[in-house]
Amino acid sequence: MTSRVFAWMLMAALATPAFSGQQLIEQLQSQYRNQGATTFTAERGKQLWEQQITNKQGEQRACTSCHGIDPRQSGQHATTKKPIKPMAMSVNSARFSDEKKINKWFTRNCKWTWGRECSPQEKGDILQYMLTL
Repeated sequence: MTSRVFAWMLMAALATPAFSGQQLIEQLQSQYRNQGATTFTAERGKQLWEQQITNKQGEQRACTSCHGIDPRQSGQHATTKKPIKPMAMSVNSARFSDEKKINKWFTRNCKWTWGRECSPQEKGDILQYMLTL
């Protein structure tokens, strides 16, 4: 095998996770539209990402509380202090390669942050924001 062929094969293998992650996000967004969501925007996703919510205990929470203001950077869980890998597709495409995990983390994080599940519109907008970074 020539080095050129090997290089192309390596580049294709490395590019695949980002592509499959983008495909999964598009598939999820299609499901969200079937559930009543409309057009998704990165601007609304960013607003949701940064939105401060006061919970029942009077604590301020936002996605940024753990993930940080820049989803391209690592974060830290507000309670356990465990490191959290970046969320942005450009930095961590593996985040978006498993539908079950995406659904699991949306459920947990929306309930922890906002005290409720995210709507299909909110999920789609946040995913759109992650795609743009």
